[in-house]
Amino acid sequence: MELLARFTRLTDWLQRHQVLWRSRPFTTPVLAWEADLPELAGWLRGRSLADAELAQSQPELLSGAPEPFGRLAAEASPLCALPRWNESLSAPIPELLHRHIPGRKWQQITRFAAVTAARLPTPARRWVDWCAGKGHLGRLLAWHSGCPVCCLEWDAELNRAGALLSERLQVSAQHLDTDVMQGANAERLECDDTLVALHACGDLHRQLIEQVVARQCHQLALSPCCYNRIAGAAHQPLSRAGQAAALPLSRDELGLALQQSATAGARELRQRDRSMAWRLAFDHWQREGRGVDSYLPTPSRAPGPQPQTLAHFCLAMAAYHDLQLPAPADWQALEALGWQRLAEVRNLELVGGLFRRPLELWLVLERALYLQEAGYRVQLGEFCEPSLTPRNLLLLAQRDN
Repeated sequence: MELLARFTRLTDWLQRHQVLWRSRPFTTPVLAWEADLPELAGWLRGRSLADAELAQSQPELLSGAPEPFGRLAAEASPLCALPRWNESLSAPIPELLHRHIPGRKWQQITRFAAVTAARLPTPARRWVDWCAGKGHLGRLLAWHSGCPVCCLEWDAELNRAGALLSERLQVSAQHLDTDVMQGANAERLECDDTLVALHACGDLHRQLIEQVVARQCHQLALSPCCYNRIAGAAHQPLSRAGQAAALPLSRDELGLALQQSATAGARELRQRDRSMAWRLAFDHWQREGRGVDSYLPTPSRAPGPQPQTLAHFCLAMAAYHDLQLPAPADWQALEALGWQRLAEVRNLELVGGLFRRPLELWLVLERALYLQEAGYRVQLGEFCEPSLTPRNLLLLAQRDN
């Protein structure tokens, strides 16, 4: 009932404020809520790109913003409060287990494994690493617990590399060439299995949950990711509570929960900013040139050789859309306008950023309720700090006998 009560409160809050988080500043020059909140809109539009960047990771801490910004941040905080689990693996870990794994990724794996091993109600009999890659997570759990692991991965080359690592560490492991999206592969799962998945994307973690329930597997540890990587155009709730919630979410809206990164470097951020500023400049140019005030979906990279100037980028994008547009009076002025629009977009996105975590938690709770409805006992918490990965939610489930 606690999960359902939290889900119901989040549903109500998201529905009441949906005009704020459904708005898309990048594609819509004037947002639907700006006429009702002119003071907040004007304040945000007057801030710099650097100001916006400082607040991106934690918009709820932004000070000085006109209401209702502060009130919304205060309302979101209790809705999203979860325990932070801090277990760690005490035994020294062989170097071979983490050789060639980037440090941040290895920290995510060890924290996930430590919390999973400590928090699941009963010891695993067999681990199943879903979308395993080389099996780093499953191999660590198998080494730590002494239980066997079955790694399911569609890439045969990754499986071969993982099998060699498991053999060298003398870990009892199967590495199976398996497309987990094929329902027939559910036969590989056994009712005593404990399935694990760290950052399984969209349809991959949906399929995992459905197969766990269908095969009545014993336990599950799941950290979802990339909720928008789905085959359909919109979110399809699994649980009865989710189906009754009447909160439709498009694929684009599912991406709101992912608009936060803890890993991008300075060079990557500069490239991202230039790409977005150029796309916004092109958007202004094409609206004026076509005489049509609507956004054209535009890839972040122009087709063909990488353009070195805005003019080259815009001409390539015009060709991509098969457009004949009159040249702007001043390419430099157009580029300056693109950067100005980017500053406005980033600052206006801070409003949607207040709903980023509530929407993500709503999606994970919806999956948790499906498991609960199917007879599983479910726990939700954070397996690491958000600076290590913003996708730090962990769902633990055990079949209730």
